[in-house]
Amino acid sequence: MRGLHADTGYLLYRMGLRSGQLFNTFLQESGVRLRHYAVLRFLATSSGALQRELSASLGYDPSAIVGLVDDLEKLGFAERRPSPDDRRSRIIVLTEGGRAFLRDTDEAGQRVTNDLLQPLDPAEREQLHSLLQRVTESGLG
Repeated sequence: MRGLHADTGYLLYRMGLRSGQLFNTFLQESGVRLRHYAVLRFLATSSGALQRELSASLGYDPSAIVGLVDDLEKLGFAERRPSPDDRRSRIIVLTEGGRAFLRDTDEAGQRVTNDLLQPLDPAEREQLHSLLQRVTESGLG
């Protein structure tokens, strides 16, 4: 019988847990958690998104998105605006405060990633990133 560490899925799970712990520790003082940070990072690459688009893109339950966006609005990092395509819908957009937060946390976020991937050399880090991106894009949405 193979051992637990022979299971790639388990190793990915453990790495995800560790990554979440490191990022949440780094973000703790800001009032933002990793799930909020993911929404902000997504919004930084778009001109706005419907809540259902955030849910589908990030893999979060739609009801969780509502609370995350509420939190980000309270912090002044995101806001709901009327959709230019459908006046009944509202899009979520990153505010200048959200952009400033992301700029201010870029370096610290990179340090977290570096701590997490410390055992790997730069080429291995790039290879891991490419492989994870390929798996994520093909099977996780």
